Amino acid sequence: MPGIDKLPIEETLEDSPQTRSLLGVFEEDAAAISNYINQLFQAMHRIYDAQNELSAATHLTSKLLKEYEKQRFPLGGDDEVMTSTLQQFAKVIDELSSCHAVLSTQLADAMMFPITQFKERDLKEILTLKEVFQIASNDHDAAITRYSRLSKRRENEKIKAEVTEDVYTSRKKQHQTMMHYFCALNTLQYKKKIAMLEPLLGYMQAQISFFKMGSENLTEQLEEFLTNIGTSVQNVRREMECEVENMQQTIEDLEVASDPLYLPDPDPMKFPVHRNLTRKAGYLNARNWERQFYFTQGGNLMSQARGDVAGGLVMDIDNCSVMAVDCEDRRYCFQITSFDGKKSSILQAESKKDYEEWICTINNISKQIYLSENPEEIAARVNQSALEAVTPSPSFQQRHESMRPTVQSRPPAARTSSTGSLGSESAALSALSLDSLVAPDTPIQFDIISPVSEDLPGQAKSSGQSGRRTNPFGESGGSKSETEDSILHQLFIVRFLGSMEVKSDESPDVVYETMRQILAARAIHNVFRMTESHLLVTCDCLKLIDPQTQVTRLRFPLPNVVLYATHQENKRLFGFVLRTSGGRVESRQTSICYIFESNNEGEKICDSVGLAKQIAFHAELDRKASEKQKEIDRVKEKQQKELNKQKQIEKDLEEQSRLIAASSRSNQSSGEGQFVVLSSSQSEDSDLGEDGKKKRESEA
Repeated sequence: MPGIDKLPIEETLEDSPQTRSLLGVFEEDAAAISNYINQLFQAMHRIYDAQNELSAATHLTSKLLKEYEKQRFPLGGDDEVMTSTLQQFAKVIDELSSCHAVLSTQLADAMMFPITQFKERDLKEILTLKEVFQIASNDHDAAITRYSRLSKRRENEKIKAEVTEDVYTSRKKQHQTMMHYFCALNTLQYKKKIAMLEPLLGYMQAQISFFKMGSENLTEQLEEFLTNIGTSVQNVRREMECEVENMQQTIEDLEVASDPLYLPDPDPMKFPVHRNLTRKAGYLNARNWERQFYFTQGGNLMSQARGDVAGGLVMDIDNCSVMAVDCEDRRYCFQITSFDGKKSSILQAESKKDYEEWICTINNISKQIYLSENPEEIAARVNQSALEAVTPSPSFQQRHESMRPTVQSRPPAARTSSTGSLGSESAALSALSLDSLVAPDTPIQFDIISPVSEDLPGQAKSSGQSGRRTNPFGESGGSKSETEDSILHQLFIVRFLGSMEVKSDESPDVVYETMRQILAARAIHNVFRMTESHLLVTCDCLKLIDPQTQVTRLRFPLPNVVLYATHQENKRLFGFVLRTSGGRVESRQTSICYIFESNNEGEKICDSVGLAKQIAFHAELDRKASEKQKEIDRVKEKQQKELNKQKQIEKDLEEQSRLIAASSRSNQSSGEGQFVVLSSSQSEDSDLGEDGKKKRESEA
């Protein structure tokens, strides 16, 4: 190595400017060495940290490979070949992990220890000596300055001795400190070379040792094993590429086939509605219009949110009812109501096709068709039967003899199976044809159009019958409601199915036939929408009230309701016949049958209507009796007035007679003068005439 520059220790006592200048050069060199060594230390420390991380990662990899056989993958299954291969890899990697651990230890001893010692010990020693030398130099300069200021004229031996001692001590300290500082700086020139070469030497020796251990572990047998694994990997890669090509082709085919399904409402000609389903699954909007996945499972409607392992029960749809509803101005909404009417749910489908399929599927499930062996085939037959049901049959009695018992003759006021009639009951309908019950070619009305009271005879059209917000319990606040005096107020939730004109209103069979006709027509024409209303039963009328706005939609005067009945099997269905004036032929009364669906309360509604009619009948009898009694009271009062008048006349005549008698007695006692007066009175009476006499008598 070339010669190394040194600071002259012999010149430290003299402390010349040249020596100080040379010291500054060595201090600058020491600062540069310190900066470079810090950077080199950081780089070597990164190597050491990386080696430690590599050693730990290699050990963790080996550990995970050994635990593969303990894993339970949902799709992997037991693959013994894969398990044995990974065990072999784990063994080799475990050996490599040991080599990396040895390399980490060697790097710590041979590379990191020397450079750390130089950085933490030698460089810090230089910095410490520099600070001490600076302090000693400043103390020496101050002592010399005080010594130079000693007075020549007034010498003080004591002060002079103290200053001299101070100069001696500070100079000695500066000299000794400077010599040690110079020695450390000179030694640094050697140590910096050792501090850089020794760690590099240790690093290279550690790497060589690591490579030797690796060459001993990687034998020819391991190389053959690695070659076989490489071949297997290539085979798996080729199989994967072939499978990817097949999946890409499948994706392209599905994209072409599914393009029409991307529309919210697919073309019904290309994708017809399946009405015979007994299972259905898909996304619906519910609750706060949150989108959830719904599916049917037997007779249950289930829902499952994303991320859930299994679905949850929404409601039991056996014997339920489903109908289309209007809800918050949203399309494709339908409502499912449980059998007992205690639970309901409003759902929204994404398309018209899903909307109709969901309603048809729930209808099929509610009939428990899913319990049969071939549910879709049976559903198709049931729907076909519904289509054929609108074809008139020869006899009404033939259609119903399997459904209900023969109707027996009953008294006029009797009511059976929640039915009632004001008119006389007809004989058995065994001989009646369909045309004798329902008018031929009669249109069916599925929506509520206008108030019935507008067509009733003798009914004045008032603002309270249409478009008026009504309190269903008769509490109208400012004005008195027409039903406020009614002692009966019963409210029911109903859904309007339809109405049609009928030819007879004397038997409940008319209601049964109308139910059959309307239900069959709704099935044929895919009419699922039903208007929900509140039916208010009072002693005066039946009212259909909007449940949201409380506006009266329809009003049926109770005297015009001549017949009412529930379905014999499905107690949720009920209807009544309303007798009105007009129709397709004027100047005759017509009968219209209205059919509704309730929440399993058909019999209760009929009982309530029957009670209202009984109350109204007794109220009418009481009213007539009251009017008759009032008429009798008026006659008695008139007779009493005539009697009092006659008595008053007799009393007036008696008083007049008394006055005349008194006047006669007075005339007899007065004599002639009285005669003159009477004569003058008579002459005046003759002048006044007959009218004057009467007037005078009345004045008297």
